[in-house]
Amino acid sequence: MNKFVIILYFLFCLSPLCAQDTLVEEDPPKIASIKYTEKDIKVDSGAVEARHFEKDFKKKYTDKDFVYEYKEPEKNWWDHFKHWLARQIANLFNFSSVKTSLDFVSFLFRIIAILVVITLIYFIVKALIKREGRWIFGKNADKRALFYSDAEKNIHLLDFEKLIKESVEAGEKRIAVRYYYLWLLKVMAQHHYIEWDIEKTNSDYLYELHNPAHKEEFTYLSYLYNYIWYGEFEIDDSTFRKTENRFKKALKTFGNG
Repeated sequence: MNKFVIILYFLFCLSPLCAQDTLVEEDPPKIASIKYTEKDIKVDSGAVEARHFEKDFKKKYTDKDFVYEYKEPEKNWWDHFKHWLARQIANLFNFSSVKTSLDFVSFLFRIIAILVVITLIYFIVKALIKREGRWIFGKNADKRALFYSDAEKNIHLLDFEKLIKESVEAGEKRIAVRYYYLWLLKVMAQHHYIEWDIEKTNSDYLYELHNPAHKEEFTYLSYLYNYIWYGEFEIDDSTFRKTENRFKKALKTFGNG
């Protein structure tokens, strides 16, 4: 009985091997071959346009966007100077690397540039103050500040002869011309040629004059005043004397009615 069981078990184990050999030995299925004839071939009859590269086409692609190889830019004299200075500073202060020294040099140059700009601004402002602001910050600033704030408002109360004399003695001829012009406006207002108003302009006063001779004289004196006062330059003695004589003549003309 036991032998019979063993034989059955042995035959059972051999059955997959036999089946595998049977599958391997079977022929693959045959596929019918497909035959094509010349009629089955489609010929493209479309026209073909031959295209050619333009002459010098490479020049269009010389822009940096078409350069795919990185080339380190050539160093100019400024770059060489910075590297030389960086090496000197690196040796002097024992920097860990040349790059650290270069960063320090770049920072140093920025500080120097800022200081240069600040210095230039300082000298420009100083020059402007010396030229334009000397009436306030210069010598005898208290008198000039008074002149700016109160002279025009109080022309009927001012002693212009005294003010002009003091200005001439101080060498301030432009201020003297200014006083002469305000004095003329005072005399014209006192004799009713014009109505004084601090907000009025030279053109307003000229419009109020009716006598053509007076108009002509006032036009010329206004021109002299604007030229000397707003021109902001010093006048010589000869020019001042001619201007002074013309104002004195006008004061007599308008003062006599």
